[in-house]
Amino acid sequence: MDGFTPLGATLGGVMIGASASLLLVLNGRIAGISGILGGLMAAPSRDTGWRAGFLAGLVLAPLAYGLVASLPTVTVGASLPLLALAGLLVGFGARLGSGCTSGHGVCGLARLSPRSMVATGTFMAVAILTVLVTRHLAGA
Repeated sequence: MDGFTPLGATLGGVMIGASASLLLVLNGRIAGISGILGGLMAAPSRDTGWRAGFLAGLVLAPLAYGLVASLPTVTVGASLPLLALAGLLVGFGARLGSGCTSGHGVCGLARLSPRSMVATGTFMAVAILTVLVTRHLAGA
């Protein structure tokens, strides 16, 4: 990825924190993206509107940013089957852990949730192990 700057990363972090805080304060909900998506895929309910709006904001925000500034170039060197497998494993892990990095890592850690501390530590350990095995031991 080109175009990384500490200022951009900081602003991105502030925006993630602000959106998670606003969702909690205004709607009483935790911004766990896998849970929001899972709830949207279930039977329609009174929660459908805010879930769809939140996810639409996630998709549309980079597009809106691209209208006023250049988006960073992202290059993915992995094959499509490997990306699909990785996505399925992330989905399985999020379901197994009752949440994903946004719910546990952003919101749960901010709330000092012991469950989220364990989940985020597990996410990080598995990510480090995966990089170690695929990049350094298997040479992928």
